[in-house]
Amino acid sequence: MSVQFKEEEGGKLLVVNVSGKLEKADYLNLVPEFDRLFKEHGKLRILFDMSGFHGWELGALWQDIKFDIQHFSEIEKIAMVGETKWEMGMSLFCQPFTVATIRYFDQANLKSAREWLIAA
Repeated sequence: MSVQFKEEEGGKLLVVNVSGKLEKADYLNLVPEFDRLFKEHGKLRILFDMSGFHGWELGALWQDIKFDIQHFSEIEKIAMVGETKWEMGMSLFCQPFTVATIRYFDQANLKSAREWLIAA
């Protein structure tokens, strides 16, 4: 599994790139980084790039649900960028777990996803 993340736009945008299968250990890095950015900047916008993403291991899925519940109101917008129909469906599945506006973009529209996130 590979999870890479970086902050952009002065810390208001968290870019998360995932490939392979998410493992429980991946959340040990992601959660503290998210918490730090939220404490410094308030509500965040997330670009979740799922190019090459193949889902979660069971323990990671539980960590993802816990993360969603704990950070329900701390995310303003999420752009989910992917390559497959199940990834588009995942953007619909995630909506009840957040008050964030969620929008799916095909990989070819990565630039549009970024522009949507940074727009007011």
